Amino acid sequence: MKGAHFLLAFSLLALASSFAYASDPSPLQDFCVAINDPKDGVFVNGKFCKDPKLAKAEDFFYSGLNIPRNTSNPVGSTVTPVNVAQIPGLNTLGISLVRIDYAPNGGLNPPHTHPRATEILVVVEGTLYVGFVTSNPDNRLITKVLYPGDVFVFPVGLIHFQFNVGKTNAVAFAALSSQNPGVITIANAVFGSNPPINPDVLVKAFQLDKNVVKTLQSKFWWANN
Repeated sequence: MKGAHFLLAFSLLALASSFAYASDPSPLQDFCVAINDPKDGVFVNGKFCKDPKLAKAEDFFYSGLNIPRNTSNPVGSTVTPVNVAQIPGLNTLGISLVRIDYAPNGGLNPPHTHPRATEILVVVEGTLYVGFVTSNPDNRLITKVLYPGDVFVFPVGLIHFQFNVGKTNAVAFAALSSQNPGVITIANAVFGSNPPINPDVLVKAFQLDKNVVKTLQSKFWWANN
């Protein structure tokens, strides 16, 4: 009888284990609305695939990440992405890359999140103050000052930033765990949405005067990527 109970328990554990590893594929865009007629479809979760026999070296190649970017903009930084839009061969491979250039004396990659990717960043030039904020209820700020050769990880979905605290240009490269990680810049999304969020919502959320909210919503929110 004990042997039968053991076998039953083992079978249930094995079944539970198989369920634990089963899941839907991760989304590769903000949303993918289901349709009943395939002829009306325009997107899949990712990209349509080329016949492998037609693949060529250019499908897996990008050139130009050695070129410094112009950081003369309101936030003092420019992000150069290399994802599936630039390298079609990245489709389904779950990885991408960016170069980030920062202006001296305060170049900022503003607080933002990547909804679909963890980011690992390495500084190759300059000095960066970087950090991320943990989720509710703690909202703990974790920060570090990075120098050339230093590496820092930003966990998936958490708000993070990089700020050039040096007097010279700074450059970093980052890898992300998605072919299309997405980016939500917090200020742009909240105060620069289209159409604008009802000011009363933001007044209560941020405990600000309504005129301050309207002023913030009237600004042009720069996208550095």
